Amino acid sequence: MALQISAGMRYPRTPDTPIVVRESSPISPRPPKLLDRVREANRLRHGSRSTEKSYVGWIRRYILFHGKRHPGEMGAPEVTRFLSSLAVEGRVAASTQNQALSALLFLYRHVLHQDLPWLDDVVRAKRPARLPIVLTHDEVRAVIFELDGTPRLMATLLYGSGLRLLECARLRVQDIDFATNQIIVRDGKGAKDRVTVLPAVAKAALARHLQRVKQQHEADLAHGAGWVELPWALARKYPNAGREWPWQWIFPATRFYFDRATGQRRRHHLHETVVQRAVIEAVRRARLAKRASTSTGRRVSAVVIICTRQSCSVP
Repeated sequence: MALQISAGMRYPRTPDTPIVVRESSPISPRPPKLLDRVREANRLRHGSRSTEKSYVGWIRRYILFHGKRHPGEMGAPEVTRFLSSLAVEGRVAASTQNQALSALLFLYRHVLHQDLPWLDDVVRAKRPARLPIVLTHDEVRAVIFELDGTPRLMATLLYGSGLRLLECARLRVQDIDFATNQIIVRDGKGAKDRVTVLPAVAKAALARHLQRVKQQHEADLAHGAGWVELPWALARKYPNAGREWPWQWIFPATRFYFDRATGQRRRHHLHETVVQRAVIEAVRRARLAKRASTSTGRRVSAVVIICTRQSCSVP
């Protein structure tokens, strides 16, 4: 409790003027906003940034759907109406509705600390039985032939090693082992590490690419930059690790950004949309009659995987 000491301010103070001591109420900090609490709860549980962004978006839509009412004033009936509206009026896919449900369950369980009764009245979106899109060996060659530069190298890794697109974009220099032909995926889906194969067809191109990236990194260091973001609290444990070569992104962005918290000039990894757009454009130029994308690489046939991993040459 803070103390305020005051005397008569309207007239000059004399030795006989009494001193009045008042207790002032402490200034209480403003409580964090609801969406900030959602972000904090997600980071506390080591959730990914993409999950955080998705959850915040669905919770915002849920609030707007009910006229900006606070979720603490609502419960299972309001959640049921929102999810049913997504299926009936929005005609969303089953995976989309499940994602919205996960976001709302996270909100009530981990942020508002409320248990929702089982939502039996939700109209569930139907999950259609669809066959996956599979590219043949010749179609893979045709798509990669239409690519060039970094997107071509990343597409070769996607098809040859079974990497997810974001996993490929987040690779660091120390994750590639040329001696054992292995790629280490750090903090993949489910916050798990795993080891996958380094395609032989991509080794030479990847080595040349790393030489160019290292030259760029050395130039960045000479200009007072060269920093990258480190996972979790490693930046506090190893203050200079963010400028070391093993921690650099294999596929860095073309521009710097200024991190306000640390005052560092950093490079982020190449955004995944760069590869997505390049592959979609390559599919169009290859005149394929299939709706293929970067995710199709995880569903290719065994003959394509064997060919790309081993000795088949990609033009």
